[in-house]
Order: sequence, then C-alpha cells, then structure tokens
Amino acid sequence: MIKTSLMAGSAVAALLITPGAALAQTGGGQTSGGQAALEARIAQLEAELTALKTEVVASRTQQAAQQEDILRLETRPAASPPAPVQQAAAPAPLSEGFRIGDHTVRFGGFIKLDASVSRYSDGAPLNGDSLREFHVPGSVPIGGQSEDAATDFNARQTRFWLTTDGVVGGHKIGTRLEMDFQTLPGVTDQRTTSPANPALRRAFVTIDNWLFGQEWSNFQNTAVLPESADFIGAAEGTVFVRQAQVRYTRGPLSISVENPETTVTPFGGGARILNNANSLPDVTARYAVSRPWGDVQVAGLLRQLKHQNTAADIDASTTGWGLSASAKIKVGDKDDIRLMLSGGEGIGRYLGLNFSNDAVVTASGDLEAIGVVAGFAAYRHVWAPGVRSNLIWSAQRVDNDTAITGLNVNRSAQSLHANLIWSPVAAFDLGAELMFADREIETGASGDMTRLILFAKYGF
Repeated sequence: MIKTSLMAGSAVAALLITPGAALAQTGGGQTSGGQAALEARIAQLEAELTALKTEVVASRTQQAAQQEDILRLETRPAASPPAPVQQAAAPAPLSEGFRIGDHTVRFGGFIKLDASVSRYSDGAPLNGDSLREFHVPGSVPIGGQSEDAATDFNARQTRFWLTTDGVVGGHKIGTRLEMDFQTLPGVTDQRTTSPANPALRRAFVTIDNWLFGQEWSNFQNTAVLPESADFIGAAEGTVFVRQAQVRYTRGPLSISVENPETTVTPFGGGARILNNANSLPDVTARYAVSRPWGDVQVAGLLRQLKHQNTAADIDASTTGWGLSASAKIKVGDKDDIRLMLSGGEGIGRYLGLNFSNDAVVTASGDLEAIGVVAGFAAYRHVWAPGVRSNLIWSAQRVDNDTAITGLNVNRSAQSLHANLIWSPVAAFDLGAELMFADREIETGASGDMTRLILFAKYGF
C-alpha cells in the first residue's frame, strides 16, 4: 500500500513540473484560452493530490491498527493445555465388592489342599469314610487289626461364599451364601476324578437386628475355634452345629429359635435313631462381653427331646438343657489362649459332631436325657511375622446309664494337636500338624489314631 502511494506521488510531481516547463517554453506567449486550460489542469492535479494524501493517511491508520493487533496477539496469555484424559479406575477386587442396585456384592473363599498320613491302632476306615479326611471323634476304629499307614490327598475343604449388603427402605439388609465340598463326600471312587458334591454351609438374610436362614447355632462361639490343619481341630470339645433358625440380636445379647432334631439310642444299645417328631424348636440365648484383655461369651440352650415309634407304641418326650462358656484371652501383643467348656443333658448332637446321642429309650418306653461335658484349651504363639503355632487339647466325657444304653456306646474321646503354619505371602498358608486322638467305649475297649497333615491354602 505505501509503495503504491509513493509511485502515485511521483506521477503527480511529474505532472506539476510539466506545465511549468511548457510555460517557460512559451515565454508567456500563450493566449487566454491556453491560460484557462492550464489553470484547469492544475486544479485537477491538486484534487488528485488531495485524494492521494487522504489515501496515504488511511493506509497509515490501517497499518497502525494491524501493528496493535500483532502486539495483542504476542502478549496474550498462553492457552491452558487440554485436561488429561481420565483413565478408567481399575476394577475393585471382588472382596471389596461391586454395586448391583442398592446392594454391594462380594465374593470370596479359599482353595485348600490336604495331604495326610494316618495310622490307626484298630484298622483303617474305608475310602469315602469322613474319618479319612478329617477328625470325627465317634469314628475312630475300635476292635480291628492294626494296618500300615494310609496316605490320603483331598481338596474337599475348598470353600466359596457370596454376600450382599445395602440399605433398602431405611433398613439395613444383608445376605450370605456359603458352600464347600467337605460335608458331602459324594462318589467315593478315587480312580479318575475324585468327584465331590457342593454342600450348603450357610444361607441367611439379615434385616436390621434379625437373621433368617441357616447359620452357626447361637449356642456356639466360632470366634474361639483354634487354628488347625484339620477341618475342625478341637472336635471333641467344641459346640459345632449349623442349622436353620430365626435370631434376634441387640447389643451383646442374642436369642434364637432353631431347627429341632433329637438323636436317640435304643434301649440296650444299637444304631442311632434320628427323629423328626419334635413339635417345639430349640431355644438359645447368648451374651458376649468384650474387654481389652479379651472376649468372653456365655450361652444357654433349652430343647424338647422327643421320640415316636408307632410300631412299638412309643410316644415319649423330655427336656434337654445346656450351658456353654468360652473365652479368648490375650497373652502379650500377639499370643492368645482359647477356652471352651460346655455341659448339660440332652445336648449330644451339639457337641463333638454328635459323639453321644441326646437321649436313650428306657425299658418302659420313656425317654431319658444323656449327660455330657466337653471342652478344649488352645494356646496360639506367633514366632515371627507370618509364622505361628497352635497347641490344642480337646476332650469329651459322656455320663451313660449303661443299664439302659448298654456297654457299646461312646464313653470318652480326646485329641492333642500341635501345628506350625507359615504365610509366605498374604492369604497363602503352608502348614503341618501332628495329631493324636483316641476313643473309648463303655466296655473299656479303645482305639487311637495318629495323623500327620500337610496343607496349602489360599484365600481370595
């Protein structure tokens, strides 16, 4: 633009000079007509010069405006960089749960392999017998011939569970479904696939303070069970029952009504009779106290014992009762002592995996409750982070009236366990346990079992 204006200005200057030169050449000899033409041409040139000046001024103004725009662009703050793209959060572990509607759902469990070497003083049980896989006090053989040690591998203790919890309509609601493969051995053929059936352990719903479904009996305190390689460990001395129930809990007190079942010894002895004639549920109450030094619980059980045999014209019932006290007492920073003592009449199926029956039929067809006392003591010691041992003693004694029960019924059982468990990484346990167990019947005959258990377990 500026270059064009300068060229136009040079042209105007040339035009101005041209008339002057012509005038000099004429020496003033021009006519009046020539003078008028010259003045007209000068006026035209002045008009063009004025227009040229206006254009130059406009050009400079535009140039100044463009320069200001350039300065503003150079001094403008730099634009903020685009926000980084947010990566999707990694999915939470199943143990932390995921949302479905109003509920948080969690899945967990463990995989466990057991390898055991057992020696029985009076003959080994057959494959498929529960005693080959975990300690059942009432199944220790008596009266057989000693055999070589038997080795068994199994993974039936493997367990899984699914829980939900949430708030619906202002009420706290939770559920739990838990299964394993231990309590129903299934097909006993171990030649190819060693099959096993899933078995229901726990299935319940909680609504605020209420529980409905199958759960550990309210008469039991699972928190004091010692850590053992065996399925139960202190089997003879512990309350051990899972069953359907309705429970109400408020603070340290819980009360329940639970599924009734009476196990009966025939008059003079014989095979166990399972009754389904109960008309009243078992009733339990439990009170728990927690202190800095440990936890204590006391529990009571009241139940109807009933037996019907229409063929023998028997319709008898009596009352059973039981009391149980348990504690976990801290020893130092990491060790603890665990204790349980239970006793009563007519509570045989609640103790030691039904080591004794609840009642016996008398000669007159009545029903008499059988007395029993059981307990265990365990000491847990932590040697180093991830390394611990448990020493467990468990026992039960039955008060039989042998004039009614006969002499071939269980009188006592006990076991002693010592183990070492190592957790090289979180939730993964490797362990070994040495166990000695014996059983005695009222004749005085007895049998014992010595077992070494090696196991690997991973929880998820």
